[in-house]
Amino acid sequence: MNEMDQLREQMDSVNLEILKLINQRAEIVQQIGQIKAKQSMNRFDPVRERDMLNQITSKNDGPFQKSTIEHIFKEIFKASLELQEDDHSKALLVSRKKKPEDTVIEINGAAIGDGNTHYVMGPCAVESYDQVDQVAAAVKNKGIKLLRGGAFKPRTSPYDFQGLGIEGLQILRKAADKHGLAVVSEIVNPAHLEEALEYLDVVQIGARNMQNFELLKAAGDINKPVLLKRGLSATISEFINAAEYIISRGNGNIILCERGIRTYEKATRNTLDISAVPILKQETHLPVMVDVTHSTGRRDILLPTAKAAIAIGADGVMAEVHPDPAVALSDSAQQMDIPMFNSFMDDIIDVANKFNR
Repeated sequence: MNEMDQLREQMDSVNLEILKLINQRAEIVQQIGQIKAKQSMNRFDPVRERDMLNQITSKNDGPFQKSTIEHIFKEIFKASLELQEDDHSKALLVSRKKKPEDTVIEINGAAIGDGNTHYVMGPCAVESYDQVDQVAAAVKNKGIKLLRGGAFKPRTSPYDFQGLGIEGLQILRKAADKHGLAVVSEIVNPAHLEEALEYLDVVQIGARNMQNFELLKAAGDINKPVLLKRGLSATISEFINAAEYIISRGNGNIILCERGIRTYEKATRNTLDISAVPILKQETHLPVMVDVTHSTGRRDILLPTAKAAIAIGADGVMAEVHPDPAVALSDSAQQMDIPMFNSFMDDIIDVANKFNR
């Protein structure tokens, strides 16, 4: 064997030793990642990374320069962080990696997540039986299966209308039964959940309660679908983990709802993060809806935002309808009246037919 062959053989041996050590390091990284996950620690620690780099470069005797060694090890650190994040994603029950196929939720003959567009429509707040009955009749007339309405209304001001509570749920149930609809309404207190189940087909957890962890756990213990709205300032990761609270307790019938996030923009009530829809569809197996009413706060742009939601792959659209928005007890500027709702649905169904499977 000549000298070149000897050196190449030595290099091959060193390559395999480096490979063995890198994988050994990766196994340690995974163990650290598991501990960090249990303790809710950030996976990236820049101080620790700098300390490691300083320790490594201080022992460098060449021939590589310090900058080259730093670059090599930064790539190793980056790959290690990605490995921890992949392990975290694989662990989530809502993750697409955990369940590749779409979750489809059957509600009153509507299969949410089946590739077709579904709709959740109704008044912002339940005010009277006559009000809900008028809206329910209009909703039924358009072939919609899901009626929404607020009975418990968490409001920014304690002096604003807070909803009719259980009485509001009873009104919703009566009107829904008359028109063959399913009831979707928000519950804000775990103590109300058991009584509310008598009247609800879908439990909504609103934006302000997305991280009400006791409510999420309680919703995970029931056997009814949950419509979970994204929090006003929640990241997509925080939103996904809120859903994980529910599914980890055994209830996998979860519908995610993007409803806009708070930014510096004042032209709309919130900023509709339309890009969240494909990200959530990619990262999770859960159906995703878009609430165009709360994301915009403006009835004049409900139609284009709903079209955008459908075009980008949302499984459904949620919006608010009131017989006379001018006298509504909450959010009058963002609710459609019934003639506008009828026109909205005619236009949006035409769009949906082009994108449905």
